[in-house]
Amino acid sequence: MVQNQAYLFLVFSLTGVVIGILFDFFRILRRTIKTGNIATYIQDILFWILTGILILYNIWYFNNGEIRVYMFLGIIIGTLIYMSTLSNIFVKLFTRILSTIIKILELPFKTIISFFRKIPANGAVFCNKKQISYRFCKLTFSFSFVTSLFALLYNVIQIPT
Repeated sequence: MVQNQAYLFLVFSLTGVVIGILFDFFRILRRTIKTGNIATYIQDILFWILTGILILYNIWYFNNGEIRVYMFLGIIIGTLIYMSTLSNIFVKLFTRILSTIIKILELPFKTIISFFRKIPANGAVFCNKKQISYRFCKLTFSFSFVTSLFALLYNVIQIPT
């Protein structure tokens, strides 16, 4: 009986560590990707839903749905140990990694947007007025729609500098 309780305490302490890692995952996302209030609320709700599912699954799977105080103590202690030891290292490391990945992925968007911003919206640079299809040429090379599309995609995810 005591051996089973010690095992359950260890399992729920590890559950607390997993909850701490999940919390840090959302912290890393907030540090690297600037989001508005609504997105932050959605992330908070998602965190609590995932945490609740994880706890309920572990209670059901490891203890047949029986709730004991030492389980919640294990979750609290596991979370506190993780937050006081590994959390800062985890957040700093993965914030750098995610920021680097975002910068690498951001470079092609910046290049394309800067290219299209240099082109006049009416396409006059590419079209010769002596061409028979001058109007079609201007319409073909009108990049205002493409420029605004890439600008929209780029501005959806704003990277704090």
